[in-house]
Amino acid sequence: MAVTYMTAEGLQKLKDELQYLEAVERPRVIAAIAEARDKGDLSENAEYDAAKEEQGMLESKIAQIKGRIMDARIIDQSSVSTDEVQILTKVRVRLKKTGAEKTYQLVTEGEANSVEGKIAVTTPIAKGLLGKKVGDVAEVKVPAGVMEFEILEISL
Repeated sequence: MAVTYMTAEGLQKLKDELQYLEAVERPRVIAAIAEARDKGDLSENAEYDAAKEEQGMLESKIAQIKGRIMDARIIDQSSVSTDEVQILTKVRVRLKKTGAEKTYQLVTEGEANSVEGKIAVTTPIAKGLLGKKVGDVAEVKVPAGVMEFEILEISL
């Protein structure tokens, strides 16, 4: 698995999710399997098959989260500069075409939340903004064509 960069709060969210899956969901699925097994012939038991499939998906998700936690590298927010757009910075931009202003915060994939204006650094817009300074214009290729963003402000 590749190294995943995240904030301390992002890592804590992952740990909380893992704890919930192991402490709540895993016992629930095990109980569903036991209940289905008690109903008799397993070869014709759809409930048993469904519960086993759910268990497989749950265990896969748990393994994936454990892997992300093991490969996580914490980003020290105090070392983040506002000289240029980088992960954890907030950037206020103006769309050249419409004049509309937007503010994005560049975050890791696990912390992305479009409602809060947090976009993953792996998205086309974030990639186009990375490394830009106030006053720069970023041309970003998106499925609908090319968007131009003027960098107005960079903050934490």
